[in-house]
Amino acid sequence: MDIDILGIDLAKRVLQLHGADRSGHAPNRSKVTRDGFVEAVRSLRPRIVAMEACSSAHHWGRCFRAMGVEVRLISPQYVSPFVKTNKNDRNDAQAIAEAASRPAMNFVTVKSVEQQDMQAVHRVRDLLTRQRTALINQARGLLGERGVTMAQSPEAFKRAVPQVLSSCDGEVTSICQAMVLELIEQIKVLEDGIDRAETWIKSFMKQSPLCKRIAVIGGVGPITATAVVAAIGDAKEFRNGRHLSAWMGLVPRQYSSGGKSQLKGISKRGDTYLRTLLIHGARTVLRYVVGKTDMQSRWLQDLIARRGYNRAAVALANKNARVIQALLSSDTPYRPQRCGSLSDAPAETTPY
Repeated sequence: MDIDILGIDLAKRVLQLHGADRSGHAPNRSKVTRDGFVEAVRSLRPRIVAMEACSSAHHWGRCFRAMGVEVRLISPQYVSPFVKTNKNDRNDAQAIAEAASRPAMNFVTVKSVEQQDMQAVHRVRDLLTRQRTALINQARGLLGERGVTMAQSPEAFKRAVPQVLSSCDGEVTSICQAMVLELIEQIKVLEDGIDRAETWIKSFMKQSPLCKRIAVIGGVGPITATAVVAAIGDAKEFRNGRHLSAWMGLVPRQYSSGGKSQLKGISKRGDTYLRTLLIHGARTVLRYVVGKTDMQSRWLQDLIARRGYNRAAVALANKNARVIQALLSSDTPYRPQRCGSLSDAPAETTPY
C-alpha cells in the first residue's frame, strides 16, 4: 500500500486516519485507538503525515519526525474550507490530507519540548495574573459597596488595604474585614506563583541564544523574548518580516474589491498574547522618546503628533515584529543606534 499523505484527525481516544496516494485515491481509511496509533502509522509507512495544529499535535509530530516521516501541521481555520458535506471525523481527516497537499498552504512548525516548556510557563503566569486581578476586583467591589474606593492597580490596592483594615469604624465591619483578609491571603499565594513563573522565564532567557538575540530590541524584554521564541522558534517558516507581523495581527485588515483597495484597523489575527506583549513593550519605549534626536525617536515623535499615541505604539510593535523575524531567521546581529538610542532606556523600564 503506497501512502503519500496520511491525514489524521486527532482525538483523545479514537483517531481517524485517511491515507491518500499520489493520485489522490484513498487506499486506507481506518480508525485506531490511542494505544495502537503509532504502530498503525509505522505500518502504513507514509511519506507525509498531516494533522491540525491542536492539542497533542506537537507531541505526535515529534514522534513521527523521529521515525523519519515528514510532518505538516495546519491551522484548523485552513482545514475547514476543505470539509465536504457533513462534518465528522472521517471527512475531517480527508480534509486535512487535502489541505496538506496544496502547494500554497501555510504550515505550523513543530515545537520542541523546550518551546512547549516556555509556553507552559507563560500560560500559567497569564492565568495566575488574571486570577489575581479577579480577586483584587472582588475585594474592591466589596469595599466599594461600603463607601471605600481605591485605584485599580495591585500596588495601589496593597497600599490602601492596611489603612482600611486598621479599624472597624463605619460600615467596614469585622465580617467584611475577615472576607477581605481571606481574599488577600489568596492574592499572596497567586503572587508567589507569579514570581516563580517569572523566575523560570528569566532562566529560559539566560539559556536561550535566540531569546538573547532579540532581547536587545527596544521594547522587547525577557517576557516578550521568551514568548516569541516559544511560539515561533527560529522564524524560518515566515517568508519575511511582514509575514510575521501579519501573522501576529499587526498589519491593516484589508477589504478590497474591484481594484479598489480599502484598509481598516489592524486585523488582530494570530496570537493575542504575543500582540499584547509587543504593544505594551512599544508603549514603554514611547515614554522615553521625548527629547531624543536619533532617527527612530524622531520618527516616533512625528508619528505621535500626526496619528496619535496608540497608533504610534502599534506601528512600533509592527516594526519590532519585523526586526524579530530578521534576527531569528539569520545570524546577523542587531546593531542599535548608539547616540540617544532607544536601547539607552533603563532595563527596568522594559519589563516586557
